[in-house]
Amino acid sequence: MRGASSCMMVACMSTTSSVTLQSGASPVDSSAPAIASARRPAPIVPRATIAGRALIGVVAIMTFLASLTTGAVVLVRSAADQWQADVARELTLQVRAVSGRDIEAEVEKTVAIARAFPGIAEVRPYSKDETVHLLEPWLGSGLQFNDLPIPRLIVLRIAPGAAPDLGRLRQSLEEQVAGVSLDDHRSFVTRMRAMSGAALLVGIAVLFLVLLATTLSVTFATRAAMVTNQPVIEVLHLIGAKDSFIAGHFQRHFLLLGLEGGLIGGGSAIALFALAELTSDRLAGTAGGDQFTALFGSPSIGALGYLAVLAHVGLIAFVTAATSRFTVNRTIETIY
Repeated sequence: MRGASSCMMVACMSTTSSVTLQSGASPVDSSAPAIASARRPAPIVPRATIAGRALIGVVAIMTFLASLTTGAVVLVRSAADQWQADVARELTLQVRAVSGRDIEAEVEKTVAIARAFPGIAEVRPYSKDETVHLLEPWLGSGLQFNDLPIPRLIVLRIAPGAAPDLGRLRQSLEEQVAGVSLDDHRSFVTRMRAMSGAALLVGIAVLFLVLLATTLSVTFATRAAMVTNQPVIEVLHLIGAKDSFIAGHFQRHFLLLGLEGGLIGGGSAIALFALAELTSDRLAGTAGGDQFTALFGSPSIGALGYLAVLAHVGLIAFVTAATSRFTVNRTIETIY
C-alpha cells in the first residue's frame, strides 16, 4: 500500500511536469537558475537538529573524559618512572643504638666503609638534629628526644652506570658495625611498578567504557534519525537507491558530528593540560609548587600525551561513523 502511494506520487509529479511543458512554457528561461537553486538536493539527515546537537555534546563529554584519563595515566606513569629512577639509585643505611657502643663512632665507621666500597658515588650521614627533624611530621615538634635511642640514617648514592655488589656491602657492614641495616628500596620500587600498572589498566577500562557509551549513544541517535526520515528513505529505496548510498549519507553525517564533538572535547582537554603546565611553571620555585612537583612530578603530558588526545578524537569519530553505518544497514534489512 505504501509502495503504491509512492508510485502514485511519482506518477503525479511526472504528469504535472508534462502538462507544464505542453502549455508552452520554455524549459529554459530566465528563472532557471532560481529554480535550480530552489531545488538543490537537501541531505537525507538534517544537520541542525536537537538530536544532532545533543549527540555532539555527548561525544564532546566522552572525548574529554577519555582524554583526561589518558593524560592522568601518562602523568602517573611518568611520576612513577621518575620515582623509581631516583629511588633505585639510592641506598639507605640505618645505624641503631646498641648498649655499650658509641653510636657516633659506629656512624663514622659505617661512613668510611661505604665511601671505600666500589660503585658508591656519594655518602651523606644525617646528624641527630636532622633525624629528629625528619620525625616531626609524625611526632610533632617541641618534643625531647634526648633519652630516646633514635637510629641514625646514612644515604648512599650509586654512581651512574655502576652496579655495586649489595650482598657483599651488607655482609661487610654487618661484620664491622653493630646494629646496622641496609635498605635497597626494592619493596618500594615493586609497589611503584604495581601502582603504575594498575593506573594503566584503569585507564584502559575507562577508555573502553567511554567507547561503549559513545557506541550506544550513536546507535540510538542513528535509529532516531532513521525513524524521523523513514518516508524519505522509503522513497529512495523505491526509486532504486542502494543501501550503501543511504548508509553513506548517514555515515558522513555522523562522522561530521563525531569530529565536531571530538574536537570540542579533545581541545578542552588539551587546553586544561596546557593551563596546568603553565600554572606549574609560574609556581616553580615556591614552596607549594616544589611540594606539588615532589609528590606528583611535572603536570606536563609531553608530546606523546597530546598525540594520544588527538588520537582519541580520530578514534571517537571513526567509532561514530562505523556505528552509524552498521546501524543503518541493520535497520534497512529489518524494514525491507
